[in-house]
Amino acid sequence: EVQLVESGGGLVQPGGSLRLSCVASGFTASSTTMSWVRQAPGKGLEWVSSIGISSTVYADSVKGRFTISRDNAKNTLYLYLNNLKTDDTAMYSCAIGSRWSGYTQKGQGTQVTVSS
Repeated sequence: EVQLVESGGGLVQPGGSLRLSCVASGFTASSTTMSWVRQAPGKGLEWVSSIGISSTVYADSVKGRFTISRDNAKNTLYLYLNNLKTDDTAMYSCAIGSRWSGYTQKGQGTQVTVSS
């Protein structure tokens, strides 16, 4: 059974940092494109970042502040969030696929709240 389980969210002040983790099971995450997406209250799903076999890509809104990576040995995807802004408040989920090919599965998500 394919599963994606996120963790690492929380309440942080503007300018702060977090590291989100997504543990994958039931498939080999390193063999496919993986993404992070987010959904703020009352808004639609927003693509944040994707990582392929040898490349990464970011939404303009997070470029230079967020970093996506993965640990193939742990079958785990990460998202490092730096210089957080109140507009970054959302439920963050990892997903199999990309904004271009579509998402085949998405995890339940972890809440990130940026507030002073």
